[in-house]
Amino acid sequence: MNFIEVNNNGRDALLKLSYCDYGKGKPVVLIHGWPLSKEMWEYQLEPLVGAGFRVITYDRRGFGKSDKPWDGYDYDTLARDLKALLDRLDLRDVTLVGFSMGGGEVARYFSNYGDNRVTQAVLISSVLPCLAKTSDNENGTSKEKAEERMAKLSNDRIGFLDEFGKHFFGVNMINHPVSAPLLDYYRMLGSMASARATRECMKSFGATDFRNDTTKINVPTLIIHGSEDHTVPIGISSNKASQLVPDNQYIVYEGAPHGLFYTHKERLNADLIEFINTGIVSNDTDDTILVPGDEHTATMNPFGA
Repeated sequence: MNFIEVNNNGRDALLKLSYCDYGKGKPVVLIHGWPLSKEMWEYQLEPLVGAGFRVITYDRRGFGKSDKPWDGYDYDTLARDLKALLDRLDLRDVTLVGFSMGGGEVARYFSNYGDNRVTQAVLISSVLPCLAKTSDNENGTSKEKAEERMAKLSNDRIGFLDEFGKHFFGVNMINHPVSAPLLDYYRMLGSMASARATRECMKSFGATDFRNDTTKINVPTLIIHGSEDHTVPIGISSNKASQLVPDNQYIVYEGAPHGLFYTHKERLNADLIEFINTGIVSNDTDDTILVPGDEHTATMNPFGA
């Protein structure tokens, strides 16, 4: 396991971020979702390394094996951590892959640093462009709903994560796309984050308006979202993000939940490899590619991203 040191928002002490670096070739940086860690990419690592890429995963501050400061969970700081990783490893011609909350880091990176070192982007089940309800984003999550969600998390974090995992993977009375041991494993990964980081990051991805940031993603971008994502519903996220990213290919995985990195891993891995190699995914499936602006019927679930 490796670490880089990053600035702790002007304080003297530096923070350590844990990362793994495998393979050789074009670098691909995988940014994990909330409340997990770099281990969520287990099923992507071998296929991507085997396809000839250098794959870097890292734990966001406050999560996994990285240091867990009290503050520093705003997206400017998180994007600065990402830049520090690219700089310290001197990565060039990078493909940034952001899952869920990680999509915010991708967008803020471009907004703050341009396309420095980065030539492609992938947004998977992403929170972009804005989850919060505002006067011009009426389908977002209301302040009251966000406060209710935060109260549940604060009262019983592990119980919240247990229920969250079922929504995350689309588990219900009829559909069981993941095993009970795997659900327990992902709950354990979430529990390794500090309670403070878990709450503060929920605030950040839930309240941050990325609409301006999203327009700054000025490299070829692949957007992937599941039609049955009830954690970050497609109608308020990728349907709109696809209208804002200047150069994107938008693919909807019909029937896929939020955690499609596991439930649809074979297809996702193939699409990632094809996009990184060629800049486009050949669309030979019968999936629905939603018309920009189309509002999906799913409504915002009281869980995060």
